[in-house]
Amino acid sequence: MRIESLPRVTAAALLSFFLPFAAAQAPVEDARQSQDSLQRAQQKAGAAHSELRQAEYESKRAEQEYRQADADHKAAVKRAEDTNLRAEAAKKKLDVAQAREARARKGYEAALNGVDAASRSSPARK
Repeated sequence: MRIESLPRVTAAALLSFFLPFAAAQAPVEDARQSQDSLQRAQQKAGAAHSELRQAEYESKRAEQEYRQADADHKAAVKRAEDTNLRAEAAKKKLDVAQAREARARKGYEAALNGVDAASRSSPARK
């Protein structure tokens, strides 16, 4: 049955009877929807907070890893510099020793040549 086919007074009476129920129903549904929306928003916020905490933790670990790697690198560079200094000092020492050996070899060869020359110039003893 349609409201238009009812007498006006009857339609008004029916509407006035059912209108409070319809109005009461809407706030309950709105309140339920608002509560659901609030819960969904709180869950999203909770998930976002967890994600933030995880990102902060990973960032802190990455920073610690970087600092350790940087410190290790600086220590390795320092050791390499120290090693290079020792290698340069050892090379200088080697050069000095080889030069001394070359002078000694020349002196020895000169002495042998002197012995050779002396043995040729002196008469052989029999």
